[in-house]
Amino acid sequence: MTDLDDAYANSAHISGGSDYPARWEAAAAAFRAAHPVRRLAYGPGPRHWADLVLPEGPAMGRPPKGLAVIVHGGYWLAFSPEVFSHLAAGALAQGWAVALPCYRLAPEVRIAQISRDLAASLAFLAGQVAGPIHLAGHSAGGHLVARMASADAPLPGAVAARIARVVPISPVADLAPLRRTTMNAQLRLDAPEARAESPVLQPLRAGVTCHVWVGSAERPAFLQQARGLAEAWRCPLTLDTGRHHFDVIEGLSRPSPLLSAFIG
Repeated sequence: MTDLDDAYANSAHISGGSDYPARWEAAAAAFRAAHPVRRLAYGPGPRHWADLVLPEGPAMGRPPKGLAVIVHGGYWLAFSPEVFSHLAAGALAQGWAVALPCYRLAPEVRIAQISRDLAASLAFLAGQVAGPIHLAGHSAGGHLVARMASADAPLPGAVAARIARVVPISPVADLAPLRRTTMNAQLRLDAPEARAESPVLQPLRAGVTCHVWVGSAERPAFLQQARGLAEAWRCPLTLDTGRHHFDVIEGLSRPSPLLSAFIG
């Protein structure tokens, strides 16, 4: 393991870190058992789908306030929305439709293609729910939602114009360091792709409100990444006191300052 591998390692530095995926899966399964979740295909591949949950209001004639999109992490290498369904609970309870898009993973595809997958999912989902679109994503998902808020995001203009707010949570906003980790054998990042896909090197799209969020107890590399994006985009940065990389997302599932940053 290189020094950079350790800098971007999380589980080994979090007490009980290896237990979190099973805990997330259990909470996600319980959420899906209690809520009608629609699985929608946005493309031809087996990972080209998104789960969409609608609030109770539409059944009584009240439309959702808008579309809240939550994008999972996993270093572009792992996981799917099914592990994080429970994070939809907070926005759903506040009257938002919530979507959790799936995307292809490395090494099947590279990060630029993953960005295009997310853009395709947003273009599809925008046709399912009217109103503003708010994005939140964690870790690699934080990178992806920041990428969608970049001025050069690969989005149709009408969809990009509806993105009103983005909350990158513990994002990897500068991809260059990852080229010197062993995971790059699977990510296959080269210098041009790292530059093009790094939100910290792109301007924030005009009209988008961004709030960067990170746990105060996270690895220094993630604190640096979060600060770098907040400085580049001149947007608020919150260090969530005592939170680490795995529990920093819990605020999405209930009333919390993180949820307020996400949906207002």
